Amino acid sequence: RIFDPFFTTKGVGKGTGQGLAIARSVVVDKHQGTLTFETARGKGTTFIIRLPLVEPKSREEAA
Repeated sequence: RIFDPFFTTKGVGKGTGQGLAIARSVVVDKHQGTLTFETARGKGTTFIIRLPLVEPKSREEAA
């Protein structure tokens, strides 16, 4: 649910709930990566972003 647009745990007027939805869209949809998280109650949350490696284009391909 945390990656759903407009989902927020903040009070009214304290956020739009768009940040994680946009981050997921960029990482997963645009770059074919993964965005996961690990959470520990009372300790916090760690987000893990993994992006695939891409071979650099040759000068001929870049032109």
